[in-house]
Amino acid sequence: MTAAEIRQSFFDFFKEKQHTIVPSASLMPQSPGLLFTNAGMNQFVPYFLGTEKAPYDPPRAADTQKCIRAGGKHNDLDDVGYDTYHHTMFEMLGNWSFGNYFKPEAIKWAWELVVERWGFPAERLYATVYRPGKGDPGMFDQEAWELWAELFRAKGLDPDVQIVDGNVKDNFWMMGETGPCGPCSELHVDLTPNGDTGGKLVNMDSDLCIEIWNLVFIQYNAEADGSFRDLPAKHVDTGMGFERACSIMQGTKNFTDFSQKPTNYATDVFQPLFRKIEELCGKKYHDIYPETLTRGAASDELEQAIAFRVIADHIRTLSFSIADGIIPGNAGRNYVLRRILRRAVRYGRKLGFSGSQTFLKDLVVTLVEQLGDIFPELIERRSVIEETLEREEKSFNETLDRGLEMFEREVTNNGAISGTFAFRLYDTYGFPIDLTELLCEERNVPLDKKTFKQLMEEQRERSRASRTSELVRAADIATDAVTEFVGFDQDDTEATVIENHLDDGHLLVITDKTTFFCEMGGQHGDQGIMRVNGKEYTIAGVQQLGAARAHLVPSDADVHVGDKVELILETERRRPIEAHHTATHMLHWALHEVVSKDAAQQGSLVTRKRLRFDFNSAPLTAEQIDQIEELVNEKISAKEPVSWLEVPHADVKSRSDIMQFFGDKYGDLVRVVQVGGEAQQLDGYSMELCGGTHVRNTEEIGIFKIKSEGAIASGVRRLEAACGESAWEFLRSEVAKDSEEDEKLRKRLDEANEKLKSIGLEPEDHPDFPRIMAGLLMGGGTFHQINTVIKKSREHVTTLNEAVIRADKKLKKAEAAHAAAHADEALEEKISEGSNFVFQIEASAALLQELLNGLKKKQFTKAAFFIVDDGSKLHLGAYAGSDAQAAGLQAGKLIQQLAPIAGGKGGGRPDTARGAAPQREKLAELAAEAEKALG
Repeated sequence: MTAAEIRQSFFDFFKEKQHTIVPSASLMPQSPGLLFTNAGMNQFVPYFLGTEKAPYDPPRAADTQKCIRAGGKHNDLDDVGYDTYHHTMFEMLGNWSFGNYFKPEAIKWAWELVVERWGFPAERLYATVYRPGKGDPGMFDQEAWELWAELFRAKGLDPDVQIVDGNVKDNFWMMGETGPCGPCSELHVDLTPNGDTGGKLVNMDSDLCIEIWNLVFIQYNAEADGSFRDLPAKHVDTGMGFERACSIMQGTKNFTDFSQKPTNYATDVFQPLFRKIEELCGKKYHDIYPETLTRGAASDELEQAIAFRVIADHIRTLSFSIADGIIPGNAGRNYVLRRILRRAVRYGRKLGFSGSQTFLKDLVVTLVEQLGDIFPELIERRSVIEETLEREEKSFNETLDRGLEMFEREVTNNGAISGTFAFRLYDTYGFPIDLTELLCEERNVPLDKKTFKQLMEEQRERSRASRTSELVRAADIATDAVTEFVGFDQDDTEATVIENHLDDGHLLVITDKTTFFCEMGGQHGDQGIMRVNGKEYTIAGVQQLGAARAHLVPSDADVHVGDKVELILETERRRPIEAHHTATHMLHWALHEVVSKDAAQQGSLVTRKRLRFDFNSAPLTAEQIDQIEELVNEKISAKEPVSWLEVPHADVKSRSDIMQFFGDKYGDLVRVVQVGGEAQQLDGYSMELCGGTHVRNTEEIGIFKIKSEGAIASGVRRLEAACGESAWEFLRSEVAKDSEEDEKLRKRLDEANEKLKSIGLEPEDHPDFPRIMAGLLMGGGTFHQINTVIKKSREHVTTLNEAVIRADKKLKKAEAAHAAAHADEALEEKISEGSNFVFQIEASAALLQELLNGLKKKQFTKAAFFIVDDGSKLHLGAYAGSDAQAAGLQAGKLIQQLAPIAGGKGGGRPDTARGAAPQREKLAELAAEAEKALG
């Protein structure tokens, strides 16, 4: 069977068993603790927890789930390409029961599909069942053992051989420290030529006996005190590796030939991609593996095969992720994706793809042809996938070439890679540290990893210190309670306490209704106070628990189920958040008006101090930013109404004028927020599906100012903006910064001008800082007036900075001319002597290169060693002409031998080399040793 037929056969089988075939969930996980959707059960967690009811009749489902395991706890990235079955992205076939059938049906149907329908040889199958050790949860899964035993006996096989006990690590599944859990039972396949291992390879990490299907029986709830109680509703959660199933069925010629070890890459899941890569690079794929070879010792042919496999695997991960709205970037899952793309590009170089050639986008068409029918998002988002891959690959090729050039220069000059330089390569130029490590290994060059790690940790600390997130972690609490949200129109309400829970140092108070918004959709949550029994408690935040909303108050608060409470918002916090949220909608509208209707939202954040909006686009011009600001502020000044209306999703899902976001899940009823137009008419100029809170009139926003615009990933831009008082604070700070910059630049220019005068050159003029409208920022004004202030101050700083640059260039040109003249004069005498020499001088570092160039121009055949003292450190240069090299002297080795005397380092080629040393007090000792070295 083909891969498509195997997948469809799975669907057909479970459809016969009354399962609803559901589409794969997005790779963007619903759980905040996951980087990517990494298992089939992720989308069904609410059904297992009981916070939502499964919408299927009967409550059974089957699917194929896109999964990525390339970061965090589950990370198979480094194994990809080197073995036969690990992938960053794979399909997991699964069937699910939500409180419906249990072990008998799950085990019977697994056997029926695998053995009776697909034809797996029963004697090559081994089932594992849970047997707890001392202190392990639960009890021996006798029921599962007996069910498997009956099936094996029916085939004339001994259950004591075919059923293998598994420990808590292999055969007991837990969602977390607490919550639903239970034993699992796996099917393993013996792939040895004779198939007679007797189960000895099960769970031994052998690729000759691999797990193909895992049946999880969720029957317990793990309590906080360490005990396990039976769940009232028991569930089944299964997962089968699709690529592994294809590998076994196709790689054994439908179970007739086990002489060759099956490999996922020999299936029609990957072969079409290999054919396309062959077409693009002109090389052939050979299905060979490292086996006992170390990675470094692998042959060129093997390295080429690994490159094919890595690229084929990674293009699947990249394409599916981008289709689900996960774009390569600089943090979290976006950075994992960027690493995967860069890894694919680097392996592409092994196949001959050059830095000027992009190839990843050319593989997308093959993937769409293969999987577009089962995953239609590939078809719908094909152009976005191709454009993103091309931009990101082109950008990384530039980074790679620039980084390689800088790396070579650093090695030439210093003979080693410092942690500081490696960090600068990574942080400033985006050059991956793992590539720096690889280059150092290949060239046997030392790398200071300790300093690099220290600098990375310092950067993380700075990032953590500057972060002002007010997220509350998701509490591990299941509840059937429902809380009505009345906060769209009310700042306070009376409510009744229906549940209390202690969690992580807070008392979580669930009420029947609330005015408090829970952080979601990028909007920060509310804070305020709770009044109850004559006492007042601070509400530090709110947490969504299924359909309920819990208020976080101090753990010792005197609040009990049944109490009547008063919930009062901190409006000083809510109002600015609402202003920034409505402004975000208006910004989105303005982007479509000014830039493109295709500028789609990629993420947002709304706080009381600012808003952040990510979107796909080319960089915005200054004129476009001005136009966007003008449009939004015009609408603010027009004092337009903001309203919202709850309507059936079916009524609006086809309307192109109402913003709806790809990948979002909507219920039957949706809330449309509109700016402008008539209330309840859905005729505003800005209309979006949104569950957040908003101002009632644009006048409440006050003023809108874009603070910054820049890239966060290839093809993805980020705008940050502020409204109201936060915008005023920003504007005042910008003028203050410009004023400070004016003083710094003025001082630098004055110093440079003094030096220019001293050598007879004309100084540079500079204008005065414009202060005529500075007072306007304190007293307010129109948006146009305020922008004029900002523009004038920035234009002035730019003009002043250009003057400083011109002055510096004049000085450097003069210094270079002086250094060149000095070098010619100093060398003439030494060259005429025709012997090796050591030369030391107090001068600018610029002189060193002129001295080395001078010897080259005059084709000096002997050796020379230069020490230039610039007053802060020693700059070292070595030269070895043809006669010197014939006598065994090499410039690079001279630097490496002598620089450490003064605490320095360096390196270079046999003819010329450079270095530097900080210990100026060792100059005499260094010069003496140089004389000895030159003989």
